[in-house]
Amino acid sequence: MTTEVQWSELQRDPKSVAALADQGDVRVRRRDGVPLLLVREDRASASAEGAVTAARALRNAFVHLSAEGALESLSEEFPWVDLLPDGDKPRFAMDFVRAVQVSAELGQWEVLSQVLVEWKATAAIHTDPALAAELSRPIDGDMGPVPAPDGS
Repeated sequence: MTTEVQWSELQRDPKSVAALADQGDVRVRRRDGVPLLLVREDRASASAEGAVTAARALRNAFVHLSAEGALESLSEEFPWVDLLPDGDKPRFAMDFVRAVQVSAELGQWEVLSQVLVEWKATAAIHTDPALAAELSRPIDGDMGPVPAPDGS
């Protein structure tokens, strides 16, 4: 259960907000920023341990599945996998399982999100054969200087 409070309530009465956090997660809404999530450390640790265990179980399950079974399972959740070339589908499956494991170990699910964004974009590219061919062709010649990352 997640309870919502305003930032001002946290400032005004931190003890009552802490008491709410003892009962469950607390979302702290702010006018000038993304809400914060207040979670007790013992619950966060248990969640992290559960995620790592689930990631390991998923990895082990995929080891025992045939390549076709693993891909079928993933395509049910991510239908765009069917758009990938046959040679890329096993790579997606390996990347997915590895990203789940890394995300769970680090407690940072952005790793998995990024893998899914990149593979979904790859699938979208393959829906346009001309674009896929253009992006797959060798690059001829020098494309000029590369600007510095800060744009200068």
